[in-house]
Amino acid sequence: MSEPSTLPTLTLVREVLRPRLGEPVTTMDPDQDLAEAFGDAYDSLTAMECVTAIETHFGIEVDFVAHDVRHWFATLGRIARFVTDALEDQARLGSTR
Repeated sequence: MSEPSTLPTLTLVREVLRPRLGEPVTTMDPDQDLAEAFGDAYDSLTAMECVTAIETHFGIEVDFVAHDVRHWFATLGRIARFVTDALEDQARLGSTR
């Protein structure tokens, strides 16, 4: 299960991804694999749209070379952890995108 510090972020992640993945994303287990849960509906194009939506909403950058995107964007819980970590890094470093 997601760590308590990611719960507010998890709620926002669900809202950001709902237009792309549908209503089930609002109640699914945060550790459920998105590819397994959505099957063919979570194809590479949808995954890219989800990454872009997360970047845009939170003002962070996902580096496809430096970050293991297949790992971090496999579950809602991991996405929330990734976002939380990226926002904390930005706050510490005083940088934005």
